[in-house]
Amino acid sequence: MTRREKHLNAIASFILLLASASAFAADAPAITAIKAAHMVDVRSGALVDNAVVLISGDRITAAGSQLTIPAGATIIDLGNKTLLPGLIDAHTHITARAEDAGYGFIAKSVPRITLTGAKNALITLRAGFTTIRDLGAYGYADIGLRDAINDGDVPGPRILAAGPALGITGGHCDDTRHAPEYNISALGVADGVDEALKVTRRNIKYGADVIKICATGGVLSFGDDPRTSQYTLEELKAIIGDAHRLGRKTAAHAHGGDGIKLSVLAGVDSIEHGSYIDDEGIKLMKEHKTYLVPTLYLGDWLLENAEAMRLPKPLVEKAKVVIPQARINIAKAIKAGVLIAFGTDAAVYPHGLNAREFAVLVKLGMTPAQAIRTATVNAADLLGWSDKVGSIEAGKYADLIAVDGQPLNDVRALEQVQWVMKGGAVVKGN
Repeated sequence: MTRREKHLNAIASFILLLASASAFAADAPAITAIKAAHMVDVRSGALVDNAVVLISGDRITAAGSQLTIPAGATIIDLGNKTLLPGLIDAHTHITARAEDAGYGFIAKSVPRITLTGAKNALITLRAGFTTIRDLGAYGYADIGLRDAINDGDVPGPRILAAGPALGITGGHCDDTRHAPEYNISALGVADGVDEALKVTRRNIKYGADVIKICATGGVLSFGDDPRTSQYTLEELKAIIGDAHRLGRKTAAHAHGGDGIKLSVLAGVDSIEHGSYIDDEGIKLMKEHKTYLVPTLYLGDWLLENAEAMRLPKPLVEKAKVVIPQARINIAKAIKAGVLIAFGTDAAVYPHGLNAREFAVLVKLGMTPAQAIRTATVNAADLLGWSDKVGSIEAGKYADLIAVDGQPLNDVRALEQVQWVMKGGAVVKGN
């Protein structure tokens, strides 16, 4: 081989080497590195300084203090902010509005409330809640919205949706705001074991992730008492047992003691509200490791805004009785060590104010770290999504938020979320 041929050979080899390196670089996953002055370790309640989170695609690959950032990574430097995992609200009604708490919803079609849900979904996501559990919507609107978000058609949080809540005729989840001559009942009405099983299976057929049950009367409904149970133990066992057999968790709206106890004995996964929980209910919930989702801040907002909302007088009177009692009883449950998951009942008050719930939990005896845990690792456990969300750890979705200030000192910092990422994509902030 001549010198010229050797020279050309060397050039060709070098070009092939460059091409191979370029192909390898193209195949290598892109890395994003998030830097912040602080990060909350939600499991321990400790603050991690000089935080770095590495992300590939929609997942976290590593997180810690002063991690080495790979060459070529895209860096997002959040400066002096504090990082937390995306928050979880385990009790919303994403397709509803506070203005409809009286009679306003009656004239709304399912397409209309679904579009309302799309608006609320973006508001909720930008407030820092990257995952929600929606516990009841007309006409499966929350299921349709969930699917649209998953398909990328509209922005919003990850949603576990219930569809129509199950309730007895004339109960809290029946449509009691129409005159009897209209002969209208809510879609989820089911009386007796056979009907209850049929509606449970129908909800699952149409895509429900969770089954919501109205086990007692409620506040924003006519003609019922929040202190009294509505489903029997036999009916509750049928609904909950079938839901579990078909791979769905269950949630029971339950204010009153009997409804709480019957639901827990039937195997429910969470009690929603729990306003009249007593010592026996607390004992049962601890024994069965049943979560309580208190939904407390709504009481403050509702009483302050009842007149502006034109809330019917019978509902206002019920609220004035239930809300103060709920604070006393929930504080006892917290002190006793009942498992608490974060939920707001957003729609009773405006979506986007969800984080105001944290300050009420602290006021009733939690530390800021404990309150934050309710909306992260606890809520993820309740949803059955501990492997996906709830903490900043390798393998979890890259759902992150950042705030100014220090939420471990003042939990109200979470009411002003400055930056939000869902699945590796920034949805709020630079």
